Amino acid sequence: MLLKYINKNNLYTCVNDVLNNEFKISTRLRTKLIKNKCIYLNNRVCDTRKNIYINDIISVNLGIAEDNSNIVSTPMDLNIIYEDEWFLILDKPAGIAIHPSILHFNNSLSNGVKHYFDFIGLKKKIRPVNRLDLNTSGLVIFAKCEYIQECLSKQMENHTFKKEYLCIVSGKFENKVGTINLPIARKEGSIIERCINSNGQKSITHYKVLKEFNNYSLVKCLLETGRTHQIRVHMSYIGHPLLGDTLYGKPSPLIDRQALHCYKLEFIHPITNKNMILKSRGRSFNP
Repeated sequence: MLLKYINKNNLYTCVNDVLNNEFKISTRLRTKLIKNKCIYLNNRVCDTRKNIYINDIISVNLGIAEDNSNIVSTPMDLNIIYEDEWFLILDKPAGIAIHPSILHFNNSLSNGVKHYFDFIGLKKKIRPVNRLDLNTSGLVIFAKCEYIQECLSKQMENHTFKKEYLCIVSGKFENKVGTINLPIARKEGSIIERCINSNGQKSITHYKVLKEFNNYSLVKCLLETGRTHQIRVHMSYIGHPLLGDTLYGKPSPLIDRQALHCYKLEFIHPITNKNMILKSRGRSFNP
């Protein structure tokens, strides 16, 4: 894992200029890289205040080993839809948590990714970039280093990282295309449930009805923000709770969880700058 920049046009005067403006490395990560002697000028460890000149090569080694022993390694079928040197994208089934917890100490998706990283010899912390609820299925990105996690998190903050979901909701919509712009906050007295609250965080969901049935609608949702339970809260508030959502709606004989699936991700690859469009489909890995 190596970042490299050649100062061909003499745009920058020192190594720090490249780290800040070309690689956009955070101060926290830069401090860590300097401490571990991972920043080079013409293949030599350097002081990042050092001046640079035409044709100088600035490189950053992001492959330093990290301790990930805090997560138990658990063999698990992983539905891998994309992988390169920088990140891994999985198609998560419903019923599995992304993070380990007291209830999911050794059977979360992160435990399976830890086992996979061990198998391929990657000594890195487990870093999921986006989050899905336990009973929501779909695409999840795991960054293979801190730098990639930072880059993709910035894209989320800038709304250039797009997440599209499919859901089945109760009832039919009067407006087949629309935007729900309602702030969401934690419900008083609950550590799980959210609600619409004027003092909550800005929350925007764009939706489009794709197909209608007798009493249900298949809806595509594009998140402009990524609040906890956002689609579930928004759809319930406007009178169209997700099928099977027992927290914001009611149980359904048709499905034993909320009918919500993250089927598409679109973002800019932090290293190649290519537009990445990933859809829910793929292969399984079981070492």
